[in-house]
Amino acid sequence: MTDFETVEVEHDPRGFATLWLNRPAKHNAFNALMIRELIIALDQLQADASLRFVLLRGRGRHFSAGADLAWMQESANLDYNTNLRDAQELAELMYNLARLKMPTLAVVQGAAYGGALGLISCCDMAIGSTDAQFCLSEVRIGLAPAVISPFVVQAIGERAARRYTLTAERFSGERARQIGLLDECCPADELDLQVQHWVDNLLLNSPKAMRASKDLLREMGNGELTPARRRFCENAIARIRVSPEGQEGLRAFLQKRSPGWQPHDNTGDSPE
Repeated sequence: MTDFETVEVEHDPRGFATLWLNRPAKHNAFNALMIRELIIALDQLQADASLRFVLLRGRGRHFSAGADLAWMQESANLDYNTNLRDAQELAELMYNLARLKMPTLAVVQGAAYGGALGLISCCDMAIGSTDAQFCLSEVRIGLAPAVISPFVVQAIGERAARRYTLTAERFSGERARQIGLLDECCPADELDLQVQHWVDNLLLNSPKAMRASKDLLREMGNGELTPARRRFCENAIARIRVSPEGQEGLRAFLQKRSPGWQPHDNTGDSPE
């Protein structure tokens, strides 16, 4: 595994990884190096077929304060083509995170500003502390949240995206939950306990079925009914039923036992 300066990849023996933003002295603010290292780290995680899911977290008090001020100052002196390359690099990060094969869970504390909302929106799920502070702050400094905007709109909807993009007002973890950016929020001192709850729950699920379900949902998009989507769904369920994990899951359900991928001390949530 690559040695990084601004991020850290931590593997759990239970089969998942935590990708840490690791510039706590800079409130995990983005710069060109962090963006490049995140892209490399995601490529490595994507290639690891053993991983069941990935957590995205920030070291220290804050998830991420957005763009690094020194990096932004440098970009102000660059020409259009160089700025375009910077934007393409950031877009590669966001699209690669959104397209990761395994499920992703963002865990948010403290500040999450600017591009940090893009990272959260690209994850499949997100939880955070009630007192976390969110802000699409770009218009305050004469910019626009251009690269992250498709993902933010998907996460919180067009109306809320218009409001928070155009006002640049801060909003809390509770408000983030109300508009769909967070799935759950809790007091800051309970966040690690909530993380463990989510991890335990995800560990109950078939790793390959979660990947197949993520592929399925990506293909479904907005859920519009088309002949092609019907055929995709029919083939998807046929493939997963005859797969080794599908067969194991069905046998375990009928035999009222835990499937092989679950922790041995957990009987699962199958109905009687």
